[in-house]
Amino acid sequence: MDAQKITAATVRADFNDLLSVVHYTRAAHELGLWASERVLIDRFFPDQTAPLLEAGCGAGRVTLGLWSLGYRNITAFDFADELIDQARSLAAERGAEAMTLLHADATDLSPVASRLAPPYAGALFLFNGLMQIPGRAQRRAALRELHRVCAPDAPLLFTTHDRDSSPTEQALWRLETLRWIRGEQDPRLVEFGDRYFEDEAGRTFMHLPDRREIQDDLAATGWRHTFDAMRAEVAKESRAVLDFSDECRFWVATRGEISS
Repeated sequence: MDAQKITAATVRADFNDLLSVVHYTRAAHELGLWASERVLIDRFFPDQTAPLLEAGCGAGRVTLGLWSLGYRNITAFDFADELIDQARSLAAERGAEAMTLLHADATDLSPVASRLAPPYAGALFLFNGLMQIPGRAQRRAALRELHRVCAPDAPLLFTTHDRDSSPTEQALWRLETLRWIRGEQDPRLVEFGDRYFEDEAGRTFMHLPDRREIQDDLAATGWRHTFDAMRAEVAKESRAVLDFSDECRFWVATRGEISS
């Protein structure tokens, strides 16, 4: 029997799995914002009264971190209903019921249009959430949806891995290139750059791009590349953050116009 390709339904089921829910809920309760996230939020989202949209909020780690900093006009969503339930519970616990938490898919926000309040002054899609959408066309669909609901010149802050970030990564991806040439790659993968693995957080799909891929995706979806840097270049993180997450690249883009 042929292996089934990873789909959005696969990723949703993995995030709703108990291991994943416990992993992300613990981070929301105990970890909070990374030092690097705090630096870039302060830099690119200085107005705490401006309406912000967080995509892929999970159990609320970043959302509640923003709230604790004084941001009060927040709408956040995730497509894993178990994680959104955890985020709502944590918001209630911390007196943040005023924020809007929605069950929604970043690739199509039309089902929750009545609950949204665009245009948003900025958007966030952190902890590689964009890269956990299978298929480049679908990742671009998510970027277009965020573009649609954001105001002109609104910033978008997100993270990715970078498969050219170190000599070790480059060597691993040269080997993966050979697997794809020979047809020996994991048959569940959708595109070159995909990984699907299992660890203490459960099963995880992740697409690992290079810089050119992200720059092209931003240009194709109406976003102007403004800033990017590896996390270690932005701030020194605590041991807890380093244990929780691998190195990643931060990106900031500004909403422009989609080319015809």
